[in-house]
Amino acid sequence: MLWITTDTPPADAAPSDCPDLNVVAVPGTWETSRDDPSQGMLSLVTRGLPGTVRTDYVSYAATALPWEGEVYGRSKREGVDNARKMIAGMAARCSATRFALIGYSQGADAAGDLAAEIGTGLGVVSPDRVAAVGLLSDPRRSLNDALIGPPVPGAGAGGARVGGFGFLSSKVRTFCVEGDLYCSVPNDDLAGRFAGFFTQLSAPDPLQAGNYVMSLQSILTEALFPGITGILAAPADDPAGEQWVRQVQEFLVSGAHQKYPTYVVDENGTTATTWLRNWLVDIAAENP
Repeated sequence: MLWITTDTPPADAAPSDCPDLNVVAVPGTWETSRDDPSQGMLSLVTRGLPGTVRTDYVSYAATALPWEGEVYGRSKREGVDNARKMIAGMAARCSATRFALIGYSQGADAAGDLAAEIGTGLGVVSPDRVAAVGLLSDPRRSLNDALIGPPVPGAGAGGARVGGFGFLSSKVRTFCVEGDLYCSVPNDDLAGRFAGFFTQLSAPDPLQAGNYVMSLQSILTEALFPGITGILAAPADDPAGEQWVRQVQEFLVSGAHQKYPTYVVDENGTTATTWLRNWLVDIAAENP
C-alpha cells in the first residue's frame, strides 16, 4: 500500500467529485505512517479543513536507522517516490485539482525535495498546479526560504537544495523552532553539518548528486576552518567532541523538535501548526 487517505473518492469517480485542493501530507520520522499517519504532527494542520479539500497522507518507512528497517536516505526516497505517485495519479484523473504539499521533519525533507523537483520543471505536474508548500522543521531549509516566525541561525542540517524551489519559491513557507538542530545548524558547526551531510548520504540518490556536491563545498567553505579552530581551542578537560555530544543531548532534552504546536510565529500569538492550517484554508478559498 502506497498511501493512507481520508475522504477517499472511489476510483471511478466522475470529475465533478474531484477536490479543488488536494493536500498531500508527508509525516515525520517515527510517526509510523504505515500504521496511522493522521495521528502525527500534521494532523493538527489537516484536521477540519474545508469540504472542498481532500487530504492524503503518504505512507513510507519514516525510519532513520538500519535496525529500524531502512536508513534515512532510503526511507526519505520512498517518501518522495510515494508522494510523487500520489500526485501523478490525482493529476491524471482530476485536471482542475490543485495541490498543496506539507511535511514535518523527514517528511518536510521529502516534501521539499518533491516541491523542488516540480518547481524546477522536472516534476509530474507543472508548477502552476501547486498552490502551497508548507514545511515544518525542514532539514534542508535554506536561508533563502520564506521563514514564518522569528529568525533562527544557520540553515538545515542536510544542506540547501540546488536551485531552491524554482517557480514554486513564492509558494513555500517554512517553520523552524529556535534550537531545532534539524532545521537550524549554525554555519560554522562542523560536526553538526557533517552529521546532516552523511545522513543524506546514507542511501545516495543519483538525482541528488548536485546537491551533495554543493553541500560538501558549503561545509568546506563555511565550517571547516572555524570547526577545526574550535576543536584546537577546546580545553583538554572538555574536548570539542564532548561539547558536541552535550549539544545534541541538550537538544533532545529541550524537545525543540516537537514544539511546533505551541511555537508562536506572529504577533497575534498564532502557533506554527495553526498558521499553516489557516494558510491552507485561505488557499482553498481562492479561485485558481
